[in-house]
Amino acid sequence: MQQRTIGDRTVSAIGLGGMPMSIEGRPDAERSIATIHAALDAGVTLIDTADAYHRDTGEVGHNEELIARALREYGAGDDVLIATKGGHLRPGDGTWTRNGDPEYLKRAAKESARRLGVDAIGLYQFHRPDPEVPYADSVGAIRDLLDEGVILMAGISNADVAQIDEAREVLGGRLVSVQNQFSPAFRSSQGELEHCAELGIAFLPWSPLGGIKNAKDLAGRHGAFQEVADEVGASVYQVTLAWELALAPVVVPIPGASRPESIRDSAGATELVLTAEQVARLSA
Repeated sequence: MQQRTIGDRTVSAIGLGGMPMSIEGRPDAERSIATIHAALDAGVTLIDTADAYHRDTGEVGHNEELIARALREYGAGDDVLIATKGGHLRPGDGTWTRNGDPEYLKRAAKESARRLGVDAIGLYQFHRPDPEVPYADSVGAIRDLLDEGVILMAGISNADVAQIDEAREVLGGRLVSVQNQFSPAFRSSQGELEHCAELGIAFLPWSPLGGIKNAKDLAGRHGAFQEVADEVGASVYQVTLAWELALAPVVVPIPGASRPESIRDSAGATELVLTAEQVARLSA
C-alpha cells in the first residue's frame, strides 16, 4: 500500500475512521472487530478514534476500547499508529458539546491512554475549539502532554488557518497533523489543506466520502466522480479517495467503515493512479 508520513511515523496513505463502529446504527462488536482486522490485513496502519465516539451515556471511550481489543486479538505490532482525540463530548443524547479546559484535556488524554492500553498515545489531537476557552490555553495542554511524554505526537482537528499557525507556535513547531472535514461535497477546508501542504503537516480529511449518510449518494450528486470511476474501472469511493490523495502528498484520508468490505474497497484507492486531467476535472 502507498504510504505517507505523519511526524516521524510512516503510515498507510489511507487510514480507518472508527466512529461508525461506535455511534448510532453501529454493528455488533464482532463485525466491528472483523472490520478492523480487515483493515490491518489490507495494510492500513493508521486508525483514527476519539473518546467521544460512543452512543450511550456512561460509555465514553467505547471506540477506543473496541480498537484496543481488536489490536490485541490481531497481535498488531508497533507499526500501527492510533490517533485519538479529546475536547469534544457526547452527553449520550445524540448532541455534541465541547470542553477545551486544559486540566480536563490532560485528564482525558490519560484516560484515553489507559483505554488504549498504551504507555504513551501515538498521536493525540485537540478535537474541536471551545469558544469558552482561549485556543492557546487548550493547545497548551497538548504541549504539556507532549513534554510529559503522555503523548508522542500532537495534532488539532476542525481548525482554520489562523488556528493552525497558533497551534504551531504554542507547540514550538511540533504540530504534525490537522484533521478537518473534506470531501467532494465539503471543500471549505481547501485552504487549510493547502496551508498544511506548504508547511509539510499531515492533513487528515474526516468524512472524506461525504459522511455516513451521504457516501452512497456520491455518484448521483457528483457525476464527474462516477464518470472517472467508469473510465478507470474502480468504485466511485476509490476514485474519491484517490483524488484526495492526488491533491497533496500530505493528505491522508480516514474513511469511516463498519464492514470489512468497505475498508477493503477504500484501501484499494492507494493503488489507483488518476491522470492530471482526471484530477483537474474532479477538482472542478
